[in-house]
Amino acid sequence: MPSDYKKRMVRYPLYGLMAVSLALLGLVAFYHWWITVIGLLIIGALFYLAFFLEQRSNEATVEYISTLSYRIKRVGEEALMEMPIGIMLINDDFFIEWTNQFMASCFNEDTLVGRSLYDVAEELVPLIKQEIDTELVTLNERKYRVTLKHEEKLLYFFDVTEQSEIEKMYKEERTVIAIIYLDNYDEVTQGMDDQTRSSLNSLVTSILNKWAMEYGVFLKRVSSERFIGVFNEKILHELEKSKFSILDEVRETTSKQNIPLTLSIGIGAGVPSLPDLGTLSQSSLDIALGRGGDQVAMKQTSGKVKFYGGKTNPMEKRTRVRARVISHALKELMVESDKVFVMGHKFPDMDAVGAAIGIRKVAEMNHKEGYIIINFSEIDTGVKRLIEEVKQNPELYSRFITPEDAMEMATEDSLLVVVDTHKPSFVIDERLIKRIENVVVIDHHRRGEDFIKNPLLVYMEPYASSTAELVTELLEYQPKNEKINMLEATALLAGIIVDTKSFTLRTGSRTFDAASYLRAQGADTVLVQKFLKEDLDTYIKRSKLIESVEFHHDGIAIGKGTEDEIYNSVLIAQAADTLLTMDGVQASFVISKRSEDEIGISARSLGKVNVQVIMENLGGGGHLSNAATQLHEITIKEAETQLLKAINEYLEGSQKS
Repeated sequence: MPSDYKKRMVRYPLYGLMAVSLALLGLVAFYHWWITVIGLLIIGALFYLAFFLEQRSNEATVEYISTLSYRIKRVGEEALMEMPIGIMLINDDFFIEWTNQFMASCFNEDTLVGRSLYDVAEELVPLIKQEIDTELVTLNERKYRVTLKHEEKLLYFFDVTEQSEIEKMYKEERTVIAIIYLDNYDEVTQGMDDQTRSSLNSLVTSILNKWAMEYGVFLKRVSSERFIGVFNEKILHELEKSKFSILDEVRETTSKQNIPLTLSIGIGAGVPSLPDLGTLSQSSLDIALGRGGDQVAMKQTSGKVKFYGGKTNPMEKRTRVRARVISHALKELMVESDKVFVMGHKFPDMDAVGAAIGIRKVAEMNHKEGYIIINFSEIDTGVKRLIEEVKQNPELYSRFITPEDAMEMATEDSLLVVVDTHKPSFVIDERLIKRIENVVVIDHHRRGEDFIKNPLLVYMEPYASSTAELVTELLEYQPKNEKINMLEATALLAGIIVDTKSFTLRTGSRTFDAASYLRAQGADTVLVQKFLKEDLDTYIKRSKLIESVEFHHDGIAIGKGTEDEIYNSVLIAQAADTLLTMDGVQASFVISKRSEDEIGISARSLGKVNVQVIMENLGGGGHLSNAATQLHEITIKEAETQLLKAINEYLEGSQKS
C-alpha cells in the first residue's frame, strides 16, 4: 500500500513539528500574547488536519484488509473446488465424505459423496491399509499420483497421464545395441570353396535382413561372422515377446542345407551413453559364448542377465590350439607365484577333486608348491574313498589342507585356481577369493550371471564333458620332467566317468582322447569302480526318493524327499540320474532337504528338455542335460510349486518359439 505509506511518512514529522511549535509559543507568550494566539490557531488547524489524515488512513487500511481477506478466501474456495487436483476425504470405513468437483469429474460422476471406496476405486484400499504415502495408480484409463495424509484420511490426486506417456515414450525410444555373432562360422566354412561360402553368406545375410526389416532393426555386417544391430527398447520388447525366434530360424534353415550354423547375440540396453551400450553388448556376448552359444544374453545395469534360447546342446568347438595356449598361460602364472592353491565347489564331487589333483600336479611340474583346499567334513562317500587311497601316498596327502590353513599360508604372490565352478557363492570358502587377488577359473559349466570378479585367466568350455577332461588336456602341454602317477591319473579318470555317466552323456571325441591319455599314464579303472561303489543305506535312501516320483506333462518325472529327512547333494543327483533311465522319462527332477534351511533340486534331461534354463529361473544353473539349484527358507511343497511354475513357463516359451 504505497500511498498510505507516503501519508504516514508526512504525518509523523508533522506531529513532531507541532510539539516543537507549542514549546516555542510557550516562550513567546511572555513577550507577545497575540503571536501566541495566532500560533495556537495554526497549530490547532494542523492538528485537525493530522487527525483527519489518520482517520482516512485507518479506514483505508481496514477496507484493504477486509477486501484482501475476502479475495484470499474466495481464491482458496475456488482453488479447492476448481483446480485440476483431485481431493477426497474418507472415513475409517472407507466411505467418501467429501470430494472437490475435479475429483468427481475424474469418475464422470456428479458426486461421489456417500459412496464406498471399494466401489469407486478398490485399488486404493490396500494402499491406505498399508499406509503408503505416495503411489501411482490408474483410474478410468488415466494415471494419477496419489498422496495420502493418513491422520486426516485425506487423498490428493495429481493427474500425471501426460507425464507418464512422455516417460514411456522416452524409455521406448532409448537406443539398444546388439552384437550378433555366428558361433561356428569358422568351423563350418573351413575347407569350403568360394562359391559355397558365398552361398552360405548370402543365405545367412538374407535371413537376418528379413528379420531386421520385420522388426525395424538397423543391421550392418562388420565381418564375416559378426553383425551390429541398432534399434530401440520398444523393438527390444517385441523381440523378447518372440523369444528371439531368429535363433531357431537360422539354426533350422542352415541345418536343412547340412551346414548347421548358430547365432549368439549380446545386447546392451538401459543406459544413455553409446560407449556404455557397446561395452554392455560385448560383455553380454561374452557371457552368451561362455554358455555355449546359440542364445541371447542381455546384461542389465543392475548386473542381472536375461537369457533367451540356449535350447540345443553346445557343439564341440574348442581346439587343441586353445588348450595349448591356456596351458602355457597357466604355466606362466604359476612360475610368477610363490604358492598355488586349488579349490573346487562346496561338497566337491569326483570331478572337482580329480581336477584339483590335476592342477596341483601342474604346479609340481613347474616346481611350485601346490595345495588342494578341502573341507573334510563336507565330502561324499566316493570322495572319502579317494582320500583314503591318497593317504597311502603321504607326499600327496600332505598337500590337502583346510580353508583355515590356506588363509594363513596365502601371500600377495599366491595363485588361486578355482575348478568346476565359476560362482563365488559356490566355492568351498569365499574368503579365499577375497584374500588372494590372483585367481584362475577352469570350468565346464555354462557361464551364469554370478561370476568371480576380475580373474587373471578364464578357461571355460561348456562343450567339455568335465573339468577333469579340461585339466587332462592342460597336463599334456606341461613340462615332462614330472610324470603323472597312477593315483593322480585315476582321480582324473574318475572325474570324467562320473560326469559322463560312464561315457554315455556329454561325451565328445576329446573326452575319449583324454581318457586314453590317462589310461596310458596308468589310470586304474578297477580302482575307479571301487571309488564309485555305494553302500546299502545310500541305495535304500535313493530308492525312497525314486518311490515318491510323480509325472507331469509329457515325460517329466519329479521325486520328493520328506520334510524330516536330509539328503546330501550327491544322493539327490544319483536319484535324478536313476529316474532318467526309466522308460518314458525325458527329464527328471528330485527335490530334497540338504540342510535345515536349504532345499536342493537336482535336474537331468536326455536333451529334449533344457533343464539348465529351468534351474536358472530358480537361481541355479548347469548344463542343458544336467543342472541344479538350492532354495532357502522354504518347504519342499513350496519348492515343488516353484519348480512346476518354472517348468510351465519353460514349456510355454518353447511352444511359442
